[in-house]
Amino acid sequence: MPAGTLYRGREGMWSWVAHRVTGVLIFFFLFVHVLDTALVRVSPEAYDDVVATYKTPIVALLEYGLVAAILFHALNGLRVIAVDFWSKGPRHQKTMLWWVVGIWVLLMGGALYPVLGHAYLELFGK
Repeated sequence: MPAGTLYRGREGMWSWVAHRVTGVLIFFFLFVHVLDTALVRVSPEAYDDVVATYKTPIVALLEYGLVAAILFHALNGLRVIAVDFWSKGPRHQKTMLWWVVGIWVLLMGGALYPVLGHAYLELFGK
């Protein structure tokens, strides 16, 4: 770090970066989702082909990533609201971030089988 830098790039910066990155990823997902849904009016056969690709294990991993992005973005957004509107929020922002990460890890663990279960069964059978 150069001398005189006030901001050292700790937890606050990384949560800010992760919040922006997850927001952009969610935006692009929604954009693609609108496009592929609109495809049904142009060519129902092409729409069926696209939906068939969504049932692959690779797309299941991408869905799990989408769940991860949405959960983190939502939980961190609540933390940002608390920091902004709670008078003691800035003092506790680092602690709240670790709570967000802990809750996120628990929820992602809970989402593992519901989101990736069908991909596991397709790859390895029953």
